[in-house]
Amino acid sequence: MQSRMQEAMPQGMRARVAAFVESPPVQRFVIAVIVLNAVILGMDTSPALRASIGSWLTLADAACLAIFVVELGLKLWGHGPRFFRSGWNVFDLLVVGIALVPASGPLAVLRALRVLRVLRLASAMPRLRFVVEALLAAIPGIGAIAGLMLILFYVAAVIANSLFGEAFPQWFGSLGGAFYTLFQVMTLDGWSSGMVRPVMEIYPWAWAFFVPFVLIATFTMLNLFIAIIVNTMQALHDRGEAVSGRDGAGDEVFGQGDLDGLRAEIRLLRQELSVLRGAVGVRQDDSR
Repeated sequence: MQSRMQEAMPQGMRARVAAFVESPPVQRFVIAVIVLNAVILGMDTSPALRASIGSWLTLADAACLAIFVVELGLKLWGHGPRFFRSGWNVFDLLVVGIALVPASGPLAVLRALRVLRVLRLASAMPRLRFVVEALLAAIPGIGAIAGLMLILFYVAAVIANSLFGEAFPQWFGSLGGAFYTLFQVMTLDGWSSGMVRPVMEIYPWAWAFFVPFVLIATFTMLNLFIAIIVNTMQALHDRGEAVSGRDGAGDEVFGQGDLDGLRAEIRLLRQELSVLRGAVGVRQDDSR
């Protein structure tokens, strides 16, 4: 019985640590450190500030990195192998791990990747996590629309090369050039006065090609991207409401950090209950 109690106590300690790291006050502190680190990295881009307080900026950046390392270390110890089941935990580990690689010699480019630590805001804030998860879930639908747009661009580029390539080789002289020109037309960046009207001076009927292309590529295909993302976000929101329910306001769902903290609390209660049962069993054996 004593051995069981000794084994349960470290598990209870790990559950307490996991619940502590995932608690709202600690997460708010981590968010504040991420924002502070973002400000420090922005200040480090100023030559005047680097010349005056460069050493302090370096020290503050190292302190922020140390806090991130301690937080991830506590998470990793508290959750154990379950730490790697969360994609957000793995993302945080990679971002902080890149910052720990010595940025010297051929790895000097990694110094510029320090700013990736700002992306930890997406993992620390439930609302941002929701948006990112919706974008990732929308990738299959976006990929299908992107494939359809690629076919549209390919057909339009071949037609434009055949119709306008001889008179305007700088725009439509090659397949790649036609692709880039049509992409500029799709963005509506000076497409009328700077591109289509000069073409219409030689080919007055050219509007019959460009107007349908703009209507299809810009006003239809791009809106399909938005529709896919909005539909995915609504589906995830409804799924979150079905799993965790709404709060009093009716529009908040549990974040991943809240769920992890709740699971850690449940594990802690189970382990404490197991310890209490073991202690009761020992007392009964002694009384006998």
